[in-house]
Amino acid sequence: MERLIVNAQVSIPLAEIEIGFVRSGGAGGQNVNKLATAAHLRFDIAASSLPETCKTRLLDHRDRRISAEGVIIIKAQRFRTQEKNREDALARLRGLILQALAQRKPRKPTRPSLAAKKKRLDEKSRHGEIKRLRGAISD
Repeated sequence: MERLIVNAQVSIPLAEIEIGFVRSGGAGGQNVNKLATAAHLRFDIAASSLPETCKTRLLDHRDRRISAEGVIIIKAQRFRTQEKNREDALARLRGLILQALAQRKPRKPTRPSLAAKKKRLDEKSRHGEIKRLRGAISD
């Protein structure tokens, strides 16, 4: 059984990925009107065999390719052959899942140093002085 390998721990059976072919738009001469070369990939996140943590991260992920029903829809039409567009769509799906799997480093809150505070206040007073000098001159 063939699988799409995402990383060392996660892989998806190709049976869970639905790929259809439709006609591509754009340039291509007469071929564009005759051949269905654009790959239309559909992947249902909830019904997949992905780990639960990955599913929740994908569903929480803000991406226009993920529908409200939790289905990833990718249309690949960069190439002129079905096989290359199919590979492109699978690579983009893999990239999207890898992006969801990536652990974000927690942000460590920092404080500005004393020198940075002093520099900011000096700049602020210098800027205020410049603005004050632009005003009307009194006798």
